Amino acid sequence: MNKRPPAPQMELRPGRGPGGPMGARMNVQKPKDMKKTIKRLLGYIGKNKYILITLLVIMLAVTVVDLLGPFFQQKAIDTITLDEDNLSIDFKKLSFYLAVMAITFACNAVLYLCQGLLSAKLSQATVFTMRADLFEKISRLPISYTDRHKHGDIMSRMTNDVENVSNAVSQSITMLFSSVLTLVGALAFMIYYSWQLTLVAILTIPITITVSAKLGKFMRKYFVRQQKYLGEINGQVEEMVTSYKTVVAYGKEDEVVENFNGVSDKLRKNSISARVWGSVMGPIMNFLGNFQYVLIAAFGGVLILNRTKGITIGSIQAMLQYSKKFTHPINQIANQYSAILTALAGAERIFEIMDSENEVDEGKDKIDIDSITGAIEFENITFSYEEGSPVIKNLSLSVKAGQKVALVGATGSGKTTIVNLLTRFYELDSGRITIDGKDITKIPKDDLRHAIAIVLQDTVLFCDDLRTNIRYGNLDASEEAIRRAAETSRASEFIDRLPDGYDTELAESGSNLSQGQRQLLSIARAVLADPKILILDEATSSVDTRTEMNIQQAMLNLMKNRTSLVIAHRLSTIRDADVIVVLHDGEIAESGSHEELLALNGEYAKLYSNQFAGIET
Repeated sequence: MNKRPPAPQMELRPGRGPGGPMGARMNVQKPKDMKKTIKRLLGYIGKNKYILITLLVIMLAVTVVDLLGPFFQQKAIDTITLDEDNLSIDFKKLSFYLAVMAITFACNAVLYLCQGLLSAKLSQATVFTMRADLFEKISRLPISYTDRHKHGDIMSRMTNDVENVSNAVSQSITMLFSSVLTLVGALAFMIYYSWQLTLVAILTIPITITVSAKLGKFMRKYFVRQQKYLGEINGQVEEMVTSYKTVVAYGKEDEVVENFNGVSDKLRKNSISARVWGSVMGPIMNFLGNFQYVLIAAFGGVLILNRTKGITIGSIQAMLQYSKKFTHPINQIANQYSAILTALAGAERIFEIMDSENEVDEGKDKIDIDSITGAIEFENITFSYEEGSPVIKNLSLSVKAGQKVALVGATGSGKTTIVNLLTRFYELDSGRITIDGKDITKIPKDDLRHAIAIVLQDTVLFCDDLRTNIRYGNLDASEEAIRRAAETSRASEFIDRLPDGYDTELAESGSNLSQGQRQLLSIARAVLADPKILILDEATSSVDTRTEMNIQQAMLNLMKNRTSLVIAHRLSTIRDADVIVVLHDGEIAESGSHEELLALNGEYAKLYSNQFAGIET
């Protein structure tokens, strides 16, 4: 590929690291437009409204049943009375309340199970739809979008960000709703039993919130650094795996290990600090909770001694439990708040892709692909990846039907860009391109691209069998047509020698085949597509001379009766071209046959003599 616009610097958004939940909680990602993101996310959740409504009803029931537990315990305890040294037990009432408590706890367990199942179902149904919409959107994005954005970042939105949304729907959102209900219900019961003890319980809440906020702010720096060092380690591991041959070839194993250990040591030291300070939060919160517990018990004892009306041993016990239920949701809301913010930030990143413009396709004039002859006209075309820096400058070129036209020139001269413009991977700044006299912008892109087949230098193969990889050129092709395409491309010569033949499973990117074999498969795919226009983009530049001869023969078979545009680095492969076009800095420097261009003793002759003198062009 020729010049590309520089990829923008993407913000690092590390996921959950070794710090565990606290690590994720400290490194909060916030959405830019929370209101809009929440509205759109609720729209996805609302697509499963019956599940959502049922879940909310069950959550309400869970909260009510959970809050009734201490109430019935109070009733059971107060069946035991002590009056003037006489112990009295109402066994009938005690048995009744114990039975009610047993039923309550059993119902609570069943309802919790149903809540968990429905939460999982809601979250998966939501992200299933979101993931499907996102993948559909990615498949419709223009090529320029994937060129300008890091592929890893796009993949991260499909995986990490969608997973964060899933976790938020299944855990954080349901827990937040449940916590609010429990908070309100517990407060109501506490006021019902004793407004004095309720005030005592509330006194510790500001202390809890202040301490939690201060500690969180202090600890955040350690978890941010931890994510930073973790990202560096991941990057080093990825580089080591993908560049292993180069590292070994230059004998840099020791340097790589030393660099890795340096960053790993920083991560180790920082992680210890993060874990130590992270572990402080729990004990402090427990201390404050127990302090509240002691305060309520002490003041409750005072109220009993003063014979305050309505205060009993059972009500004190109930108050102690309700105070726990009151403070626990506050901690849960504080913990889940950051998780929800992170999920919303992830959802916003997903929606950013969904809101991107689809590939433009204003073509409405459908064409009969079988009737195309393949005459191509480039009329005064200009194109730039970056405004003000044209890659193609007012270029005009005529390709007759059935001609073999070779495009040559130095790297960055615009060879591949011309092909990208013909296939409408990019849109022209000015000028126009026609096929059989019809402006390609008027032709639907699906029709246009079905009329063109491309064989690239970097062959793209899929983790599937050979047959399916060839059939990619025509999904409706019969077995006989697939085998004919393989024979035409000379791929059958190595396929027939394989133990499993056409059923041979390919590894990632076809790595269990040689470069030449992969190239022959891509040619077979193009043969099966039966294009009217063929593009060969340096298809033999990565293979040895003998393999090149086999591929050249296969390409000759493929190019018969087809208009062909050949981008060549090895000039020996295009001597028989009808026209050779020499590009220089986005313009046509000269054109003609091989002999004519040599006779001109110009740019082509210079390229040719340099190449055969062993000088890299």
